[in-house]
Amino acid sequence: MWGKFAKAVLTGKHRLSPWSYIIAIGTVIYTISPIDAVPELIVGPLGFIDDLGLWGVLVAVMRWELRRFETAAAKRSVTIPGTATDAAA
Repeated sequence: MWGKFAKAVLTGKHRLSPWSYIIAIGTVIYTISPIDAVPELIVGPLGFIDDLGLWGVLVAVMRWELRRFETAAAKRSVTIPGTATDAAA
């Protein structure tokens, strides 16, 4: 389902919420920014916990977006009794 979701997003058939874009861009920028090196310098390998937490939030947001996509796809494929699509089925 992730492939269909990605294709729908890339082709514009499914729009992500603005917050999803903000979280995705913010996660990537923070991860590669020099300011992210501060926790690693202070506490060593434990400094990567903030990165993992941020990527965890991004994964949760993308799973939420996938559920939104699946719900919208299910609503589009529902047949209503007595309609033309019901007769064709």
